[in-house]
Amino acid sequence: MLRADIVRLSLHHIDIKIVNGDRMHVLQWRRNLLWDEVLLDGKRQASSHGLWGREKVYGLVFGRDEEGHGGTQVMFLIDPATHNDWQNGNVRVKGVRLESRDGPLTAFGTLDPRTLEKPATFTDWMKKTMGMDWGEETRPH
Repeated sequence: MLRADIVRLSLHHIDIKIVNGDRMHVLQWRRNLLWDEVLLDGKRQASSHGLWGREKVYGLVFGRDEEGHGGTQVMFLIDPATHNDWQNGNVRVKGVRLESRDGPLTAFGTLDPRTLEKPATFTDWMKKTMGMDWGEETRPH
């Protein structure tokens, strides 16, 4: 059984902890000035070079044997456009998704399937589109 959690998310770094049975792996994405790279347990798995049009979809295999057979295939997607969180002053990528054959293992932002769901109420719509949250209504005594 494969599980994943986003550990760090910023403009130039994404770290994801992946648990596969009794083994843990670290999947990393790094954005440099002229290239992006994907590392698994500190070893480069893929890279993309250029000023524009760098790769945003990567395929990885966990648990493959020495001949390259078997293992669990996953797809790693990144929306590298920037998102500014004005409340915390953080700038980060807009979306991340790690998906196996059975569906998403972890997802955030624009690549999270929940972002496609329609809001149930007007308050939910305000939270989703404008980031507004009024909290619980309380009246002073």
